[in-house]
Amino acid sequence: MNGGVVAKRRKVGNLLALAVLSALVQRPMHPYEMATTLRAWGKEQDMEIKWGSFYTVIRNLDKHQLIEAVESLREGRRPERTVYRITDAGRAELVDWARELVSTPMPEHPRFRAGLSVLAALHPDEATDLLRQRLDRLDRALRRDRETLAAHLREIPRLFLVETEYDLAMRDAEAAWLRALLVELTSGSYPGLDTWRAFHETGEMPAELTGLAEKTSTPTTGAQSTGQHPDTTD
Repeated sequence: MNGGVVAKRRKVGNLLALAVLSALVQRPMHPYEMATTLRAWGKEQDMEIKWGSFYTVIRNLDKHQLIEAVESLREGRRPERTVYRITDAGRAELVDWARELVSTPMPEHPRFRAGLSVLAALHPDEATDLLRQRLDRLDRALRRDRETLAAHLREIPRLFLVETEYDLAMRDAEAAWLRALLVELTSGSYPGLDTWRAFHETGEMPAELTGLAEKTSTPTTGAQSTGQHPDTTD
């Protein structure tokens, strides 16, 4: 749930468009230069980029006058390349989009959250082992990425690495949460652990879980009248 916050509808809503605008604000470029620049910046780590839609995004940005062609170049036998620059409308869109992304929390759906939502499908012993594996991999990646960040900070202003700091902080928080969860699972103090274990070892759904499933799958009267799920908010 996002508390009723809805992302602004944009003329070109693909986040790849935001990346292109961020590149063109530096200087005019042709599409090959844009793609090379974005790859060099590691933009695939910052947002989901589908390179197959790259030229469609360029055309749509041009169509909506967020960028404009300034010249066409030909080098030897290479195909002609159109150089684009960002327009005033494109600069305004870049700034407005950045403001929205920085200021407004929106629901996101990490793969790990999806896995946790079906954790009960695993035997608790297996779940514990898999979570421990995840924590080990996470710790190794964190050590490596901290070293990489420290090296980059010697050459690159912190402002241009702030997203990497954020990523490390989020993964640090995940690692801390995993450690606390593993303590509960391995000590046996996790609430409902015996019921979870009994379900997998007997193959029978415990009565308390059956009752919970029936309760949560039955819409409330208000929800029936409005056609909304009981957890849905405006």
